[in-house]
Amino acid sequence: MKKSIYVYSPSSAVRDKAAVRRGIARLKAMGHEVVVDEAAFATHMRFAGDDDTRLAAIRRAAESGADVAIITRGGYGLTRLLPHLPYKAIAKAVQRGTRFVGLSDFTAFQNAVLAETGEVTWSGPAVGEDFGTEGEPDDIMAACFDDLITGQGEGTGWQLPRTEAQAKAWDAKGVLWGGNLAIVASLAGTPWLPKVKGGILFLEDVHEHPYRIERMLTQLLYAGVLAKQKAVLLGHFTNYKPYPHDRGFKLQTVVEWLRQRIDAPVFTGLPFGHVQTKVALPVGAKVQIAVEGRDALIFWGHRD
Repeated sequence: MKKSIYVYSPSSAVRDKAAVRRGIARLKAMGHEVVVDEAAFATHMRFAGDDDTRLAAIRRAAESGADVAIITRGGYGLTRLLPHLPYKAIAKAVQRGTRFVGLSDFTAFQNAVLAETGEVTWSGPAVGEDFGTEGEPDDIMAACFDDLITGQGEGTGWQLPRTEAQAKAWDAKGVLWGGNLAIVASLAGTPWLPKVKGGILFLEDVHEHPYRIERMLTQLLYAGVLAKQKAVLLGHFTNYKPYPHDRGFKLQTVVEWLRQRIDAPVFTGLPFGHVQTKVALPVGAKVQIAVEGRDALIFWGHRD
């Protein structure tokens, strides 16, 4: 089904232009109409243009009328823009049917939009790292994106590690929210961290050692955020190196530490993060999560 896709750069400058161009070509080969923002390849220091340039790109994405507005890449830069985002234009675009898609630094945009407007955006692929790979894009990622863009997706599922198998079935309902842990933690104490009570919080990160992950989780714990959630879902935490100083301290240590400090269950293995196999998740949508044995499922129903 042919859809319109708007490609723009709200965060870091695109350094691997070939990957983004491959991604654009693949989206076109899938039969979609792709419009590339005029500033998609702009550069200002480490950013995809100065703040005004990137704010203008976001506004053009909101006013494009596209079915999907997807980022070229993450990186850093959106937190600088949060006081000035065109929230009304973004909300109107969502209400007209535009799905804003991205991950990593885009977490700032997603949570700010949820806090300011209550509208749903999507954690999912970026053009460069996901569609612009030199090999074929991941099948699961592509299938989930197709469900997202056609509005057919109703949920997703994964298998928990054997050690986390649930002897009794467990389920809960709540607002799904979160994204990149570093960004979520950086929003604590600001107007742009959504005040979600009884939510389903999902988190992932990249290039962060487990002790840094624990430190950021501690910030959310002491800020009272984690105590308000019905469940915490941990995706992939990748591309870090252990140190000799760790002496057995590892990511699983952090997970166990977290489980001892909150009443909500902590489930791992969510297929999301800076990895090729990633699902698409509606940030701000009301969902139901059900866990039985090793099977974990998130349902959000058909979204037009």
